Amino acid sequence: MNKKSIKDVEVKGKKCLVRVDFNVPMKDGVITDENRIDGAIPTIKYLYEHGAKVILCSHMGKPHNIFTEGFDLTKKEKKALEELPENERAQAKEEYLKKALKDKQKFTLKPVAERLSEKLGKKVTFAEDVVGPSATAAVSNMKDGDIVLLENTRFEAGEEKRDEELCKKLAKFCDIYVNDAFGTAHRSHATTAAIVEYGYAKTAVCGFLIEKELSVMADALENPVRPFVAILGGAKVADKLKVIENLLDKCDTLIIGGGMAYTFLYAKGYNVGKSLLDEEQVEYCANMMKKAEELNKKIYLPVDMVTAKEFPNPIDAVVSTNTCDIENMPSDEEALDIGPKTIKIYADAVKNAKTVIWNGPMGVFENPLFAKGTFAVAEALANTSATTIIGGGDSAAAVKQLGFADKMTHISTGGGASLELFEGKKLPGIECLNDKN
Repeated sequence: MNKKSIKDVEVKGKKCLVRVDFNVPMKDGVITDENRIDGAIPTIKYLYEHGAKVILCSHMGKPHNIFTEGFDLTKKEKKALEELPENERAQAKEEYLKKALKDKQKFTLKPVAERLSEKLGKKVTFAEDVVGPSATAAVSNMKDGDIVLLENTRFEAGEEKRDEELCKKLAKFCDIYVNDAFGTAHRSHATTAAIVEYGYAKTAVCGFLIEKELSVMADALENPVRPFVAILGGAKVADKLKVIENLLDKCDTLIIGGGMAYTFLYAKGYNVGKSLLDEEQVEYCANMMKKAEELNKKIYLPVDMVTAKEFPNPIDAVVSTNTCDIENMPSDEEALDIGPKTIKIYADAVKNAKTVIWNGPMGVFENPLFAKGTFAVAEALANTSATTIIGGGDSAAAVKQLGFADKMTHISTGGGASLELFEGKKLPGIECLNDKN
């Protein structure tokens, strides 16, 4: 990893603007999963213990048009107002603003500040805006070792628009910019990259979380210990076009499961019944299988599957299931998990691997009837001596849900960012950071 980290710069007495990922799930004002907060703590502790002034910023969810300097409406809302009789507009606008205020309570980072204070055993001052009077006062009153958490960055219209004025204002809180939010590193927003790209933060380094993501994942992709096995699942081929191509160049074996497997099987001439089928990508799948053959790489596809006549609704509903070989796939049924023969083949394929990366479940793992394939892959990875890397998203959720998290070498904190890394893309939130020499 050739990016500078917080250990490469002097932080004592410096205002460190730290982009963290506190986009945590909340219910009735209570945080229901604290993993992202826990992930940020090593960087925060290092900074305040080394005398930095720690100014944390993060987005939370997708708030409804709430900006710190008043409210704005979406184009759709404005159009709807214009179409109303004049005497009804004021009341309608009031209703929009009431909804916005409710959203503000729903998406505030205040509960995160309170929980972080408890976890650190140290006061975290909460600023009720991002660059407004509350934030300015909180930062100006800081002493070395103090911590301030700014309000949800998406309460600022300029966050996602890469607004230069917002970056200028944020720069007043920033002697050193620290990015430790891998989950948003694939986005170029004001706080994830633009503040550096515009030149307002000259010293830009990563925190420990991003450092770990890069050293484990990027190194595994560029310098894997072989045999290198990649496992891809999930619903659509279209979501992983470049991932498949890039991994095929790098890995020795590619295992494909989930809904995307059935477009590959269809390309091989099999009847896939009512299974997910991406007809626009059939030719692409055929080309990838041909490419694998030319490169002397192995692609594993399901040989049997667990099917149902209808997709379960709700997703965890009990439905009648059938297990069949691909040659005997019923035309009126849909494959929702890999079958026992495929499970054995896939588990055997990772036994002797030295590096394994996995992104995407093998079936509808949210339903116990269709979770066996995903469970078996997770178990196989837990029992191997290989470096095992889980690429965020549903795979990470499945591994944690199934109780195998502590058996994996690394579980990424960013699903979208991991995928783009697997694609071979440059991530704006990483690219903007200072290089080591």
